[in-house]
Amino acid sequence: MSVPIAFVAASTDDAQSALRTLSRRYDHVPPAEASVVVVLGGDGMMLNALSQWGPMGKRIYGMNRGTVGFLMNRYREEGLGARLDAAQPAVVHPLRMDAITATGVRHTGLAINEVSLLRQTRMTARIRILVDDRERLAALSCDGVLVSTPAGSTAYNLSAQGPILPLGTPLLALTPICPFRPRRWRGALLPEPAKVTFDVLESEKRPVSATASELEVRHVRQVTVTADRSTELTLLFDPEHHLEERILAEQFIP
Repeated sequence: MSVPIAFVAASTDDAQSALRTLSRRYDHVPPAEASVVVVLGGDGMMLNALSQWGPMGKRIYGMNRGTVGFLMNRYREEGLGARLDAAQPAVVHPLRMDAITATGVRHTGLAINEVSLLRQTRMTARIRILVDDRERLAALSCDGVLVSTPAGSTAYNLSAQGPILPLGTPLLALTPICPFRPRRWRGALLPEPAKVTFDVLESEKRPVSATASELEVRHVRQVTVTADRSTELTLLFDPEHHLEERILAEQFIP
């Protein structure tokens, strides 16, 4: 193997079994000393690893020991060194969320897939939407709303009927979640440099939470989302399972 690697694994039985097997079979170092971090688990574990090790410049290679595994390569015990040498990179830029709570506390987090706002109670959320400080919707009544990257457009965004964005497209998807009013609004495509601001209306009566990867902030008053071009996260894929091809193929699944 031409580069030092580290193994990290989810807590599931399958992932932990794979960790024991691969750790016996291949030389490895702690993640802080590795050039490539090999992630064993599902997409959730991959997102955790990207958030933790990606900003440090580590390349992340996943092998699926979870369920869907959209961001993962197939699990095989043999030939790991050759697979890493042949792996193709996919560089993604995360979203930066700045959230202010009802008490004025500010929280900041990065999201690889999407930043989402969701109602906390039975009451419908009411959210004002601004793009680059210009009001675009005075009040969206909904279960929630999200901003997605191209890499995340086939995840929660797609489930909410948002568009699939090919990897590398300089766009963000702004997608409502179960919108009630305006009833026919289905979202918007925004240029990647856009700043999206969500003002939560009637926040005491209609509390809303905001989520960026593992960070959840409850009772938010205002949330600002921007693309963080200064941060590059590198995933590695086997040539026959590159992320760009997977995202394209999702558009042709019946």
